[in-house]
Amino acid sequence: MPNRTPPTLPHGSELPSSWVRRWSHLVAPGSTVLDIACGSGRHVRWFAEQGHVVTGIDRSPAAIEAVRCFGEGIVANIENHPWPLMNGSQVRQFQAVIVTNYLWRPLFGIIEQSVAPAGLLIYETFADGNESIGKPSNPDFLLRPAELLAVFKNMHVIGFEQGFLEKPDRCVQRIVAVQRDLEATDGQLPKHYLL
Repeated sequence: MPNRTPPTLPHGSELPSSWVRRWSHLVAPGSTVLDIACGSGRHVRWFAEQGHVVTGIDRSPAAIEAVRCFGEGIVANIENHPWPLMNGSQVRQFQAVIVTNYLWRPLFGIIEQSVAPAGLLIYETFADGNESIGKPSNPDFLLRPAELLAVFKNMHVIGFEQGFLEKPDRCVQRIVAVQRDLEATDGQLPKHYLL
């Protein structure tokens, strides 16, 4: 029997990240969800299918065109231009913010500010060690050990992992964290976050 490779899925129709799928049940029904550097929208599609109000942002007009059938799509070069999601002088906030396979350290503050009080951050990208496997290999695009824990130290961390994954082989770091609600008097997480 001939050796057959499975058909390649069209870009954007890939399955959502297993990390995103694992934690997406914590996003409250009907939430606003932002996918930063969304590509052709695998996570935008995933959250739209779950009944959420979705926004994707990416620098590729073709990628955003694919996203717009699921919700709001914004074409923007977020590395070299001002952040496009502003409400006056305030960063527009979402009940969930998703970042996968993307790292631009100057945006860390904007990412945290984009998560509404009691909102959820799901972040996963390449980490140190990936340079021995393949691309990305530039340290500018690889997280340092426990970097996400240090960057989002003011949030309540629900889950964190770093290390090697297979199929495809890669080194990653990933976090799920809840934005602290400064107006909450009891300091407790909302019930839907309790595991």
